[in-house]
Amino acid sequence: MARTRTRRLRGAGGLIAVVTTVVLSAAALPAHAVPEGTILGAGRPGAVDGSYLVTLKEAPDPGASAPGTPASAAAGRRLAEAYGARISHVYGTVLHGFAVEADARQARRLAADPSVASVVQDTRVTVDTPVAAEARSTDNTTGTAARTPASWGLDRIDQPSRPLDDSYSWPKSAGARVTVYVIDTGVRITHKDFGGRARHGWDFVGGDGTAADGNGHGTHVAATVAGTSFGVAKKAKVVSVRVLDDTGTGTIARVIAGIDWVTRNARKPAVANLSLGGGYNAQLDAAVRASIRSGVTYTVAAGNEGRPAALQSPADVREAVTVGAVDRTDTRPAFSNHGSALDLFAPGVSITSASHRGDTARATFSGTSTAAPHAAGAAALYLADHPKATPAQVSRALVAGAANGKVSGRGNGSPNKILQVPPF
Repeated sequence: MARTRTRRLRGAGGLIAVVTTVVLSAAALPAHAVPEGTILGAGRPGAVDGSYLVTLKEAPDPGASAPGTPASAAAGRRLAEAYGARISHVYGTVLHGFAVEADARQARRLAADPSVASVVQDTRVTVDTPVAAEARSTDNTTGTAARTPASWGLDRIDQPSRPLDDSYSWPKSAGARVTVYVIDTGVRITHKDFGGRARHGWDFVGGDGTAADGNGHGTHVAATVAGTSFGVAKKAKVVSVRVLDDTGTGTIARVIAGIDWVTRNARKPAVANLSLGGGYNAQLDAAVRASIRSGVTYTVAAGNEGRPAALQSPADVREAVTVGAVDRTDTRPAFSNHGSALDLFAPGVSITSASHRGDTARATFSGTSTAAPHAAGAAALYLADHPKATPAQVSRALVAGAANGKVSGRGNGSPNKILQVPPF
């Protein structure tokens, strides 16, 4: 019976045929006879018990289902269910695989399946940006210049040298027709500083289309990118993609799901900001690279551990724009990661932006999480005037246009560059 069924399905090719074989053979074998493979990253710091990232081998059969198709997703579910695992996310574009919830034995058995390239234990990612103050906001913006800008960071990135002149100027396009995806804790899209330009994308924590912010980090980041008062690109659109919970914590599996969603749904020209991170993770890095290849420019925080950013994901992704922090004196604070993985520095100490606590509230944060969205806004400004530019071209333009030789205590191997807004 099993042999006949396998012959019938072999003509379908690829993953479906392999999965059917596995289901039948796993069911037929005694429990002790099922082979077990190796779980990569098991027990590493920040490991998430019972959650795993599964990467499939590329099917050699040209008739096999492409990643992300309904047939491929269904086949992946069959594969997971064959070992008692439950799929939590199917990755349609940036990875050939899925995330599962399973116990360690089920994961090891899944790792031994001939169609599986690897099973990696999921790990946590976090944001760590303390709030220094909160108050109501004031809008001093007129035309293409702001008198007494709401954040000193804006004042710094429109002039190559200090002292600051207490103003912020930007290109006339102001990021119009560019969409910025904020992959974070969610966004309070009703905040007045967004002027109706922010909308929900998807919530991978709650599993629905309302990606609201219960933490504050994502709203602060989004308004730094594109707020009318607090933002770099004052006419850019913002889409909230929630992958971190109200404590500012998430998992690699959810972050990749967010990146996958952005890659499938991006309205270009597009920028995505990742003000989050954790230890090195090859799957997360691969997902970011795949999204960049699709045409989305990524800005990422260097991290707040005071160590080489090359040890962090996704800060180590060379194709992304990796951003460290400087303070008002152009000095790298001790918390900012550093090294050759950085592309440039941007303001990241005592940055004032919108708060999630009310539609006119503001908050002051510090961290590379606040530096990266300055670069995201600058990328949006560049893309508004160069809508066909590739992510590599955007990255080169930002690096070439940065102010040179200004950073004190930048750390070994770090670029001596501070972000500037176009025109370059």
